[in-house]
Amino acid sequence: MIDAIRDFLSLSDPNVRNVLLGTILLSTSSSMIGTFALLKRKTLISDAISHAVLPGTCLAFFFTGEKNSTWLVLGAFITGWLASIAIGKITMHSKIKQDTSIAIVASVSFGVGSFLLSILQHSGQANQGGLKSFLLGSAATLLRADIILLLLLSLAIILITLLFFKEFMVIAFDALFAKSIGIAVKKMDFLFTSLMVLAIVVGIRAVGVVLMSAMLITPATTARFWTNNITCIMLFAILISFFSSFIGTFISYTVPSMPTGPWIVLIMSFIAYISFIISWLRRLCKKIK
Repeated sequence: MIDAIRDFLSLSDPNVRNVLLGTILLSTSSSMIGTFALLKRKTLISDAISHAVLPGTCLAFFFTGEKNSTWLVLGAFITGWLASIAIGKITMHSKIKQDTSIAIVASVSFGVGSFLLSILQHSGQANQGGLKSFLLGSAATLLRADIILLLLLSLAIILITLLFFKEFMVIAFDALFAKSIGIAVKKMDFLFTSLMVLAIVVGIRAVGVVLMSAMLITPATTARFWTNNITCIMLFAILISFFSSFIGTFISYTVPSMPTGPWIVLIMSFIAYISFIISWLRRLCKKIK
């Protein structure tokens, strides 16, 4: 075990470097977007978007015939963004409430994606192998080209979020006030939705469609138990994501049969439950006093 820890911390294995860097970048960008998604009450929408990227991935492979990361990300982004539009249109132009429209879009999208994935797997194409990993992710198979693309997209998400941090924060708390002081609320909402879709799309290669919404929301929700300051919530969420990514990658390294993505989410969930229990005990003690 000591030798395994030493080898892991030395980062001498290129595969370990790729996986660790990829998961840290992914978790950092997703936790930043997840903080505003939590404040804007768009957590359920992010879950629908994460399920909607699967058909886009399958269609991108169907039209290009190759597992090129750029095309797969583009296809996933398009269908994920269309899913967010569909939720808004259904809610606005029908009697169906938002939570129901989210459930409709998520279930239909995932059903279509699973159907397309099944067709591709039985198509006999030699290079379709590995597409099923988009369901639960496969961080261990990240290549250098995947890391470069993930690096560029994650940095873009982080920089844009920091650049418009003030606008996102004001809109999250009071959209009417933001509009009254001259902030273009609709444009900012469009930008935020695009960033949220992009953050989800970036993560499907490592964590998978099923678990990506947990990667987005869990760190911010956990941090919310400890502070009410939005800046601190974001910083805590990033730290939780970093710690979970590091430990999850280490477990996957020491036990090769253990998948990286699910372990990262499991550690995040464990921290969330511990935070909930501590928060509940603190409130109970205050009531007793």
